[in-house]
Amino acid sequence: MMQQIYPAPLHGYSYELNKDFHFSAAHAIPSEDAGKCRFVHGHTYYVNITVAGDELDDAGFLINFKKIKQLVHDRFDHTLLNDDQIFSETDSDCFPTTEVVARSIWEIIEEHLKQTENKPACLQVFLRETPTSYVVYRPKKEGNK
Repeated sequence: MMQQIYPAPLHGYSYELNKDFHFSAAHAIPSEDAGKCRFVHGHTYYVNITVAGDELDDAGFLINFKKIKQLVHDRFDHTLLNDDQIFSETDSDCFPTTEVVARSIWEIIEEHLKQTENKPACLQVFLRETPTSYVVYRPKKEGNK
């Protein structure tokens, strides 16, 4: 695993958890503007997920590290991202670009966290597509425009 210092989101929570892992997947960006990336090609994506909260669950976790990896790695590893229902071939807001994949990972994690008793929050997803290219996704806070 690549050792990395990630940009840290500011927050007032007592606990912050970060989970690093990678997955391999292929994708194609269905837009003429994508150049060569409009053709199917693959990456080894490196991801860091930041979860924070004030309350721990009955096992003493914000969320079990294993659960984070299951939610993302098990879904996307060794797949063609375009085949996943979360992405679209016609809506550019849902093309499997690195930006959209990062946002989608956040949505998957956040949906799970909302169902937990202690209700931590996913603060950011850092997604590296290549050694020189990455995206950080942080949801907008209410009231920020």
